[in-house]
Amino acid sequence: MLKLLARWFLLAAALLLVASLYPGLEVRGFGAALMAALMLGLLNAVVRPLLVVLTLPVTVVTLGLFLFVINAAVFQFAAWMLDGLQVAGFGAALITSLLYSLCGMVIDSALQRLFREED
Repeated sequence: MLKLLARWFLLAAALLLVASLYPGLEVRGFGAALMAALMLGLLNAVVRPLLVVLTLPVTVVTLGLFLFVINAAVFQFAAWMLDGLQVAGFGAALITSLLYSLCGMVIDSALQRLFREED
């Protein structure tokens, strides 16, 4: 449970970091970042797998590059649903989703080392 909460707070902080690095994303405070991280997590758990299955032929033809488009669409949909998160356009959503995914990979790696279960 502690690992889940730590991941949620760190992903919200990563969203604020991405917003400060890239001008195409605007996050209105840490509370909005927490809500956006929660919404992105839910959308990635529920909607993204459906989109991946529905667009599987296009994904195969593009050798997996269409997954970047799906990630950007999910990010833009989250921004559309939330008031505290604004994305300048689809290109900004693409770049933002890439930066946010990189931050998420670093956070997951760090948390895996921090919360290593002993055998």
